Amino acid sequence: MFPIQDSVPSRSVPVVTRALIFINVIVFFFELMLPQQSIDQVFYLFGIVPARFTHPEWAAYVGFPVDSYWPLLTYQFLHGGWLHIIFNMWTLWIFGDNVEDRMGPVRFAIFYLLCGVIAGLTQLLTNPDSTVPSVGASGAIAGVLGAYLLLFPTARLVVMFPIFFFPFFFILDSGSSANCSAGRLPWPDRSKSAGSHGGHTSVDFLAECFCAGCLSVAAGNCNRMSTASNGRGSRGPVE
Repeated sequence: MFPIQDSVPSRSVPVVTRALIFINVIVFFFELMLPQQSIDQVFYLFGIVPARFTHPEWAAYVGFPVDSYWPLLTYQFLHGGWLHIIFNMWTLWIFGDNVEDRMGPVRFAIFYLLCGVIAGLTQLLTNPDSTVPSVGASGAIAGVLGAYLLLFPTARLVVMFPIFFFPFFFILDSGSSANCSAGRLPWPDRSKSAGSHGGHTSVDFLAECFCAGCLSVAAGNCNRMSTASNGRGSRGPVE
């Protein structure tokens, strides 16, 4: 299922969303210009290799930088293929502008990167001995989908569902569409080890990021409600 359009108009220019898409695309085209061996090196150096953090002796032996945690951020801007980046960036384009509208550019940028970090840590904790690099923005975008679901529960989305190569279009509520989109986001583990372009899907992994987005927004809403309530309670009687 592929999201085409949502019913929530943007109230401002989504500066951060566009910047994120621009950076991801530029980095991807840079990858395309590299020979396969160099791409492997970039993926291993800037992607998340769990064993690099859980087995520091092995990491030092094979030449990884010691005590460097930048891959938790840099892996979010690397992609393993055309379908990987197209689906991720299109999903971010559809849902990111509205979430940025509600959060504001700075909060949205922090939220996006934080969801990506949570995704990376989840990969690290669930596959601690893996020596395969994980890359991609899927985890961060899953968090954006979770935020969209909570912020715009009544939104309608036009989605395309191909059946035997024929596109069929449906209108769904945001809950159904966001959950389906989260389940179909490309898994960020897009290894190019030994020339492979393989990857796989993990609903459990994306569910962690999706829930993180929901919980983050819910916590923010509760905090604003509490602040507003305290503000009303502190006022004196109106005369």
